[in-house]
Amino acid sequence: MDKGNSGDTIGDMKWKENVQSIARFLAPLIFTTLSFYVRFKDIGKNDYVVWDEAHFGKFGSYYLRHEFYHDVHPPLGKMLIALTEWLAGFDGQFDFDSNNAYPDSVNYTRIRQLNAVFGALCSPVAYFTCLNMKFSIWTTYLITLMVTLEHSFIVLSKFILLDSMLLFFTMTTFGCMVKLYTLRGKSFTRTWSLWMLLTGVSIGCVCSVKWVGLFITIVVGLFTISELYEMHCKGEKKKLKHWLIRIIDLIIIPFLIYLFCFKIHFTLLYKSGTGDGSTNTLFQINLENNKIENGPRDIVFGSNVTIRSHGLSPNLLHSHVQSYPEGSQQKQVTGYGFADTNNMWEIKFPRESYPKPANNGRPIKLTDKAVIRLGHINTACNLHSHEISSHVSRGNFEVSGYGSEVVGDSKDNWVIEIVEQLGSSNPNFPKEDSDVVHPVSTFFRLRHQDLGCYLTSTGFSYPAWGFKQSEIVCKYSWSHRDKSTWWNVEEHWNENLQISPDYVPPKSKFWTDFILINFAMASSNNALVPDGDKYDNLATKAWEWPILHTGLRMCAWTNNMTKYYLLGSPFNTWLSTISLFVFPFITLNLLISWKRQRINLSSHQVWLFAIQGVFPFIAWMTHYLPFATMGRVTYVHHYVPALYFAMLVFGFVVEFSLRRSNRWLRQIIYNILFFGCIYIYLLFSPLCQGMTGSAAKYFKLQWFKSWDIVL
Repeated sequence: MDKGNSGDTIGDMKWKENVQSIARFLAPLIFTTLSFYVRFKDIGKNDYVVWDEAHFGKFGSYYLRHEFYHDVHPPLGKMLIALTEWLAGFDGQFDFDSNNAYPDSVNYTRIRQLNAVFGALCSPVAYFTCLNMKFSIWTTYLITLMVTLEHSFIVLSKFILLDSMLLFFTMTTFGCMVKLYTLRGKSFTRTWSLWMLLTGVSIGCVCSVKWVGLFITIVVGLFTISELYEMHCKGEKKKLKHWLIRIIDLIIIPFLIYLFCFKIHFTLLYKSGTGDGSTNTLFQINLENNKIENGPRDIVFGSNVTIRSHGLSPNLLHSHVQSYPEGSQQKQVTGYGFADTNNMWEIKFPRESYPKPANNGRPIKLTDKAVIRLGHINTACNLHSHEISSHVSRGNFEVSGYGSEVVGDSKDNWVIEIVEQLGSSNPNFPKEDSDVVHPVSTFFRLRHQDLGCYLTSTGFSYPAWGFKQSEIVCKYSWSHRDKSTWWNVEEHWNENLQISPDYVPPKSKFWTDFILINFAMASSNNALVPDGDKYDNLATKAWEWPILHTGLRMCAWTNNMTKYYLLGSPFNTWLSTISLFVFPFITLNLLISWKRQRINLSSHQVWLFAIQGVFPFIAWMTHYLPFATMGRVTYVHHYVPALYFAMLVFGFVVEFSLRRSNRWLRQIIYNILFFGCIYIYLLFSPLCQGMTGSAAKYFKLQWFKSWDIVL
C-alpha cells in the first residue's frame, strides 16, 4: 500500500513537472503569437503618412538615396528603418510628407510590419526577464500579458517609428542585466561571459537608437557598482579582472557599437543632402554634388567670403537687418548653417588709424597676423564687438553688426591668427604658402584687436527673436586648441583672381566628424523647447502621463480616415502608477522591520528584493524624471519605456502583497487581474487598432473631457 502510494506520488510529481515544462514552452509561444497578432492586425488600414512617419520614413529614404541629413537621434534606428524599406522594395523616391497618401509603388504595409517585429518581440523578452527575476509564474504571465496588450505599445508598433526599437533594446538591456543576476557566483564561466557581452551589445544598440538609452545604462551601472561593492566587502581576490571585463563589455563595446553606427551612417550618406548645414566645411565639400563653389586659392583684401565655425554649432557667420532687443540694439550676428546671401562678408582694410599697405596695385594677400575688417555685404555693417554682455551665454561680449564704411571705430578690427593648414588631397598640387589664408584648408582665429577676445560660436541658440540661430560672441580663450574659436573660409569669390581647377580638398577626419555631428545633435535637442508664440496641441507635460490626463491624435481626424489615438491602457497605467506610490512604503516598512530586528534579511533576500523591486523602480525614475525636469517639448510617447518598468514594479507589489495569502485567494486575484487586463484592452482596442467613420461612434471611450477622442 505504502509502496503504491509512493509510486503514485512520484508519478504525480513527474506528471506535474511535464505539465510545467510544456507550459513553460507554450506560454511564451502563445504570448508571442498574440503579440504579433495584435500588432500586425490591420496594420495597413491607414494608407496615409501617419504622425512621425513623416520624419523617420523620410530618414530611411535618405539612406536609400545616399543623401546626407541631420537629426537629433543617433542613426541605428533609422538605418534599421532604411533596411526595412529596402527589404520592402522601396526605391527611396517618396518623401513621406505628412498626411499624404502612400503611392502604389510604396509597400508601406510591409515596411510597417518589419518595424512591428521589434514591438512584437517585447512580449517574449518581458516573459523571460520576469522568470529570471524569480517572479512566480502567475506574476510572469500577468506582466507579459500587460506588455502584450498595452495600447500605447501596440499603436506605436504599427507605424514607421523608433519607439518600438527603443523599447525593445531597453527591455533587452534590462533583461540581460537580470540574467547576470541569476549568474552571480558563476563569474568568468562561458555563460556569464556571453551574457556580460550581450548586456554591452544591448547598451550599445539602445544608445544608438536614441540617447534615452543612457537612462537604462545608468541602471546597469548601478547594478554593476552594487556587485563590485559586494565583492569588495567580501574580499574578492579577482577584483581587477572583474573591473577590466566590465569596463570592456559595458563601456568600451557599447561605445564601439555607437561609433560603428556613425561609421556606417557616414559611409551610406555620401551625397549632399538636407543636413549639410550641420557639418563642417571639409565634410560637406567631400560629399558628392555639394554646393560649395571652388574659388581662388589665395584670399586677398577685397574678396567676398563665407566663414564657417569649427565650434559645437559649425555654422556660417551670419547677420541680418534685425537688431538685438537689448544690449547695444545693433544688428544681430548669428550662426546659420544654410546657404543665404546674409552669410557673405567682404575682407576690408582696417580703420584709418591703421595705414593701408601699398602693393603697387596688386592684390594684397590675407596673411597670419593681418588686421582686417569684415563688412557684411547685405547690411553694409561691420563685424563689431564691445564691452556689452552676450545675450545667452554668460561672461562673454556681444558681437554685432555696426556702422558703415564711414561710421565706425577700431572695435571693427580683427586680427587673423592661423592655427592649422591642411594640404590638398591631390599630391601633384603645389604646396601652398602656410602664412596665407586659403579657403577650406586654412583654420584660423579672429582676435578682437581692442578687447583681445576671440570670435566664438558658443553652441547655444538665441531665443525666437534671434530665430533660434546660433549664438556668436567674443570670448577670452587661453588655448589656441579651443575649437569654438576656430574658423575657416568656406567659399571665396574674387573676379580678379584665377581658380585652380587641379585643387582637391583634403579629406575630413572621421573622429572630427563624429564629435561635431554629436554636438550638433545635442544643440538640436536643446533647441526643441516650447515656442510660446505657437500652440502645440500634441505636446503634453510629464505629470500627465502616469495618470492618463490626455492622449495624442496620431493622424487627421476626419470621417474618411482610419484614426489612431495614442493613450496607455487605463488598466496598465493606473495600476502601475498606484504601485509606484505603494512601493516606497513597502521598502520603508522592510527597512524599519530590519532595523528593529523583526526580520533577518540574508544577502540572497536583499538581492532578490533589489532585482524585483528596487531596480525596476530606479529604472522608472531614470526614464521619467528627466522628462519631468527638462525644458524641451515632450509628448505622450516619451513615457513608453518608463511604463514598462512601472509594470514590473506593479508585478512586485502584487506578488509581495499576496505572499502570505492562501493559494485559492491568490488565484482568484490573479484571475481578476487577467480578466481586467484583457477586458480593458478589448474595450479600448479601437484606439490602437484604428477607429473608422465618425469619431462620435467612440464617445463611450472618452472617459474624461481631456481625452480628445471625439471632436
